[in-house]
Amino acid sequence: MGTRWVAFCGGGILLASLMAPPPAQATPAGSPAAPTTRIDQRALDWSPCADLEPVQGENLECATLTVPMVRGTDADDPRDLDQTVRIALSRVPATGTAEHTILVNPGGPGSPGRQWASHTHLRMPAELREIYDVVAFDPRGMGASTPAITCDPGFFTPVRKDTVPADAAEEEALRADAEAYAQACGQNAGPILDHMRTEDTAHDLDAIRVALGLDRVDYLGYSYGSYLGTVYGSLYPDRVRALVLDSVVDPNRPWYESNLLQSRALDRAAGNFFDWVARHDATYGLGAEGDEVTEAYYDLRVELRRSPVANTIGPTELEGAVIVVAYSGRTWPDVAAALAAWINGGDAAPLLALHQDYGDDADSDPGYGGYLAVQCTDAEWPRDWASWHADARGVHQDAPFMGWHNIWYNAPCATWPGESAPWFQVGEDVDEHPAYDGDALIVHATDDGATAVEGSYALRERLPGSSLVIEDGGLTHGVALTGNTCVDEVVVAYLREGALPERGAGGADLTCDARAEPEPRTAQSTSPTPVDRLGPIGLEYPAAYEAPVE
Repeated sequence: MGTRWVAFCGGGILLASLMAPPPAQATPAGSPAAPTTRIDQRALDWSPCADLEPVQGENLECATLTVPMVRGTDADDPRDLDQTVRIALSRVPATGTAEHTILVNPGGPGSPGRQWASHTHLRMPAELREIYDVVAFDPRGMGASTPAITCDPGFFTPVRKDTVPADAAEEEALRADAEAYAQACGQNAGPILDHMRTEDTAHDLDAIRVALGLDRVDYLGYSYGSYLGTVYGSLYPDRVRALVLDSVVDPNRPWYESNLLQSRALDRAAGNFFDWVARHDATYGLGAEGDEVTEAYYDLRVELRRSPVANTIGPTELEGAVIVVAYSGRTWPDVAAALAAWINGGDAAPLLALHQDYGDDADSDPGYGGYLAVQCTDAEWPRDWASWHADARGVHQDAPFMGWHNIWYNAPCATWPGESAPWFQVGEDVDEHPAYDGDALIVHATDDGATAVEGSYALRERLPGSSLVIEDGGLTHGVALTGNTCVDEVVVAYLREGALPERGAGGADLTCDARAEPEPRTAQSTSPTPVDRLGPIGLEYPAAYEAPVE
């Protein structure tokens, strides 16, 4: 699914005085010398993409790579070793002589990633585009990679049950829907369902590196992609040249616990949005105080339970669309305008357009199934519903914006047919996987609603060679190369020269001021800029793309 991204903007001072280059990492013993150019990649048959369009005329190429579905050490049956997966790849070659290759993952899990070769190339400044090949991929089970996960496209047919159950009978009905979806995944997805863990994809990453003919590779991972990069660095520490981890998943919290924390972060981000709408009451007329706007939103939710808009948008569909406000401040004007148009004037068109742009439909099934296939097997989940119920009531009381919604989104994991394994925990303890100890750059915005900023501090402690850059007051889930000059200069210096902010005793190693909050717009003044979803927990919702300023 396509997206468009914001421009580089604003001025800024060069941060070289704040940075200290880390010690050079030696090429592993016995490995060939790192090539000075990356354009001779004959192991993959690159050709024009048949099913993928460039975003803005860049030279976009595609290829496929066949990898084992099951690694030899994980095979329960010798016949498992005959099964393979075809990974769909994309590449935008460097505009000059390619000195490096960067692999990009946009998050999810469940997100196809191939369009991100274009996105990342276009968001890079010219000095990086000249020397970097950008390679992206659809992870196993997703997008154009085969076999692909499919479960039940009809699951998202509106109007869906309200995620907030009014009584025990409604809760049981929602639970039955979640169990039925899990069963559909087991029946329709095939054997790959047991081989979708993050560790499996990390091994695929290294197979891509080998096919590219690279001794070491650069990696840029957003959201869930930060966890994938953390696992890859642990498994293949000598194969990493640079590691950029943005809007990170907390390495100390397996998915069940992580999602409970996420609901609270989403609620805080929604509060920021309601306060912003109140500051622009002259435009939106939903209340001059954040509490008034909050009340207007929840009144709308109650109204939609009684009478859905156009038999299409009930309370669950509303949540699925407005959740974007927790991922990017740049969506706030569109969401506020749509809410105001319906609440104040009964105009349903902007709200329906919002649902079409951001909400779930039958096309969401592959992404949702892929998300569950990873999350439900990446870590162990409670099997007794009493635990889910108690936690749901607690998180809803604290964070009603998405408390129950997030519970039901993950509820198929309670009866998931695939095999779960322990969380891949990096660290120094005997029961943990060795943490990557090379240099790494961690980036996070303080008001990110999808991944709480506390996770970035936890990851910094786990990765001893890392430096943490915080965007103070930042609203965006996904910060690197998205327009904050202070942050972008750090990223460019690290990728080009290996320079990182000097690591201190604790906390952030560099703090950048956030970009300005968005300006209000009305539904009448808003030009349509639909943004497609790139995946669940990573719900990447970028703003409109413009060419970088040279």
